[in-house]
Amino acid sequence: YLLRCRATDEQVLIDAANEAQTLLGMIGDDGIASVVTTHRHGDHWQALAEVVAATGARTYAGRDDAEGIPVPTDVLVDDGDVIRVGRVELTARHLVGHTPGSIALVYDDPHGHPHVFTGDCLFPGGVGNTHKDPKAFASLIHDVETKIFAVLPDETWVYPGHGDDTTLGAERPHLPEWHQRGW
Repeated sequence: YLLRCRATDEQVLIDAANEAQTLLGMIGDDGIASVVTTHRHGDHWQALAEVVAATGARTYAGRDDAEGIPVPTDVLVDDGDVIRVGRVELTARHLVGHTPGSIALVYDDPHGHPHVFTGDCLFPGGVGNTHKDPKAFASLIHDVETKIFAVLPDETWVYPGHGDDTTLGAERPHLPEWHQRGW
């Protein structure tokens, strides 16, 4: 996801997943100030080295996943940290279970509904893959419920790391099903 502050035109890229030339084309001549990697899985950073080399962007990642990302992380991110993009503030939510250091980014739009960029922690139909590990699932569902669903309204738009977007309102009624099936 490429986000731009309307007031300052500063941009941030969330996950330099792949196809660096495509990403650099989207970024354009304005460049980017930063790249946030939501977690350490390779499909979320394959283009990171090339994008950072071309733009000089500052890198951000969850503290507990930074070692697993082969590009140095400039800023280690913890739960509640704020990443500024011009005048826009993105609040990090550390969601443990898909990986130890996964983060989601919450933009609480002062003129509309909130938006949350969830990486691979929340999708339409459930939380992210916890590789059939009951402890990882329990941790991820707990964090998603307490740090996302419990504090954000149904109108919150969810942008996952893969596939279609959704809203918390569309997903909230299914939380008991997710608990029951264990994924």
